[in-house]
Amino acid sequence: MSPTQPLAIATALASLYLAGCSTLTGTAHTPATPETVVSHYADLALATYQDALTTAQRLDIAVDALLDNPTEQTLATAKQAWLASRIPYQQSEVFRFGNAVVDDWEGQLNAWPLDEGLIDYVDTTNYQYELGNEGASANLVANSRLTVGGEALTVNTFTPQVLADLNEIGGSEANVATGYHAIEFLLWGQDLNGFDAGNGNRPATDYATGAECTNGHCDRRRAYLDAATDLLVDDLEWMTDQWSPNIAGNYRASLVADEASTGLQKMLFGMGSLSLGELAGERMKVALEANSPEDEHDCFSDNTHNSHYYNGLGVVNVYTGTYQTIDGKLVEGPSLSDLVAADQPELDATLRQQLETSMAALGAIKSAAEAPSNPMAFDQMIEPGNQAGSTLINTAIQGLVAQTYSIEQVALSVGVNDLQPDDAGHTF
Repeated sequence: MSPTQPLAIATALASLYLAGCSTLTGTAHTPATPETVVSHYADLALATYQDALTTAQRLDIAVDALLDNPTEQTLATAKQAWLASRIPYQQSEVFRFGNAVVDDWEGQLNAWPLDEGLIDYVDTTNYQYELGNEGASANLVANSRLTVGGEALTVNTFTPQVLADLNEIGGSEANVATGYHAIEFLLWGQDLNGFDAGNGNRPATDYATGAECTNGHCDRRRAYLDAATDLLVDDLEWMTDQWSPNIAGNYRASLVADEASTGLQKMLFGMGSLSLGELAGERMKVALEANSPEDEHDCFSDNTHNSHYYNGLGVVNVYTGTYQTIDGKLVEGPSLSDLVAADQPELDATLRQQLETSMAALGAIKSAAEAPSNPMAFDQMIEPGNQAGSTLINTAIQGLVAQTYSIEQVALSVGVNDLQPDDAGHTF
């Protein structure tokens, strides 16, 4: 299955569900109660993290193939595997907010923006980094001995544990040493195009051995990339286990054993916080108002439009109780939508319409970025004076803000008071 196929399938299914379709699989529908809705929420999380793990394992295999034979083709294949891995992971971020087990863990997986000079060589001409960050030019690949934040470090080898220990060294959140974006940088390199078209352009020979090595220290760069992808797999294995119904004493067990109202609060807080503070605010408004390519989410690969789209789809998944797996199967069950529709069908219809509207706006950003002629990537949309790009982004922000208000009304309808989704300090 190509990376674009899951998007087409997921988009069609989301549209069907938001239009009221509930018979896609022909399986018996478990009655919706607060308890069954929370239990199915855990099923959705498990299916999503299983897919994130599977695609990370495929990325790990592709990276091993790149290191075994560094060519432009094996590098391109590894890049495609990274892009595919983002599809389920971005849908999983709706589980981050409200579930401390995810939020405490997420910084090792998806922290951004990062000062990439911590990891490898950079062109310093237009390199933007956190002011005062000593790690911004540490270059772990080139230097086995360095000092960051007054701490002298010796890094002779790279292993998953070594990288985990290096993450956010010196107390700076910009010192991201692990996760998807560290791997993204190691595959693409810096995006030096500013507001012009194009993404990072790292040569495959950066992973060559012997005289064919470019930009020096290829052995350490190879070891770093290998350890980073191994750690990604390890972390996703751990999180998948947290949602398994077959492991006693894990997070899922405590979630379903708790009061159902607590689980509903977590679901709605996750939907509202991802919609408002994170996606509308940190990931879109900040980049647009600052006109800053450094603040776009997948900045090295120019995949930001897909990250935003799949974040939005994750919110849809939780409300409708559906998830389309990477192998084409539909996970469905009792949903928040079912609970709301039973007592307040007009509110359910309103939120469904708003979800459809925001997904259409996020889809328009995606379509513009992937247009066959004259595509406009997210970092081009945020260029000063780009009215078309600004309109696309602001339309999506407005849709996300509107749905958050209805999410708060849904919370009241199911007995969750004072939801107060995280706005990350933004006003809209």
